[in-house]
Amino acid sequence: MHRPAYPRSPDSGSTGAADSALSLDERAARQMEEAGKLNRYLIGYGDAVEADWTARGLEAPDLPAMQRYRVERVRAEMRRADVAGMVLFDPLNVRYLTDSTNMQVWITHNAARYAFVATEGPVVLFEFHDCLHLSAHSVAIDEIRPATGPFFFKAGSQLPEVYRKWSAEIADLIDSHGGGNRRLALDHGSPAGIHALEGLNLEVVDAQPIVETARSIKSADEIKAMRRSMAACLDALDDTRAALKPGMTELELWGAFWNAAVSRGSEWVETCLLAAGPRTNPWFQECSGYAIQAGDIVGFDTDLIGPYGYCADISRTWRCGDDRGDGEQRALYAIAQEQVQYNTDLLKPGLGFREFVDQARLLPEDCLPGRYGVLVHGVGLCDEWPAIPYPQDFDKAGYDGVFEPGMVVCVESYTGRVGGREGIKLEEQVVITETGYDPISLPEPDPQLS
Repeated sequence: MHRPAYPRSPDSGSTGAADSALSLDERAARQMEEAGKLNRYLIGYGDAVEADWTARGLEAPDLPAMQRYRVERVRAEMRRADVAGMVLFDPLNVRYLTDSTNMQVWITHNAARYAFVATEGPVVLFEFHDCLHLSAHSVAIDEIRPATGPFFFKAGSQLPEVYRKWSAEIADLIDSHGGGNRRLALDHGSPAGIHALEGLNLEVVDAQPIVETARSIKSADEIKAMRRSMAACLDALDDTRAALKPGMTELELWGAFWNAAVSRGSEWVETCLLAAGPRTNPWFQECSGYAIQAGDIVGFDTDLIGPYGYCADISRTWRCGDDRGDGEQRALYAIAQEQVQYNTDLLKPGLGFREFVDQARLLPEDCLPGRYGVLVHGVGLCDEWPAIPYPQDFDKAGYDGVFEPGMVVCVESYTGRVGGREGIKLEEQVVITETGYDPISLPEPDPQLS
């Protein structure tokens, strides 16, 4: 197998005569430019994965169009909130705005990378050290600057000075592009950072409602990306189901899923909610060294961040072994199946959240105490707004809103009896359309339980 003709090769490195005439800084700049052409999003997910998607009729998203759409969604909500600019640290918010990633999980707890967007002005990515080559694929970014990095790990005893520098950079952008508006939206920030911004006469407001509202309505290209992400998830689930056998541990089974998902372009799993047998009731046990026994129920919530960074969040329950499930297992499975399908069929544009809750299929009385936290929730780059609870919880946890075309939601059921041995977890993902809904995942009833 020959090496592909990627931009940089030993023949075109720094030893060439043309390169030797350049200064060290010029050679470094050229190397960064070439590295940008090797970005994983430009290389793609591999010929086999791409061919499989094409064979299934899963069209590729137009990434530049998707990037532009998301920036304009953000700016529309910024105008509605009357802010001059916004600073985003949450790596999922940064990704939504810029379609650029860098060590996503590490960045969740290190403020090493962030983005600024002016309501009327540029998108500026403040990038981690020596990583300017990671965003060459994105048309959403107007400028890339080195990040100041306002976090203790990097700044240490210089943190107060770093906050002063960081806040001055942000204030300068507001001065340049705010048109006199001093309102700045911020999604994450320490008290010291917020005080530094306020000391420069900026009014700091919460960015999360702005961004999550923007993220809630997906474009046609986003839906294409989500369908490809779901295909990767469903294929990984098929491999995981085939790997299930008595005696293996929950961790071994979860590892089979993880290996299959990564090989199809997935990025990480938000949770490790795979449990078997008595660990399925109540729900939310994380996977362990429990050895799965023949006849055990195995419940799995994928929470997969798949290709293009989109979340494929569905749940499946299987029975380990070759025998048909017992009467209680099949009864619980039927309750969960019926709840998910009934509640899915209610979904349509214009339906209010409270109206949906009032009509929803609920659980038998002896299953209600262990109910899942929501009946339906939004999904995109992760689980997103809205979260729609059971009627018993609506007064303390519910809120107003309506389903709109372009929303992607997950319909949930956890069914386990008080005092029972096992429980069933099922979940499907759909997009709200102009007339109702369209599945992104399709129910795959377990033949031993249905």
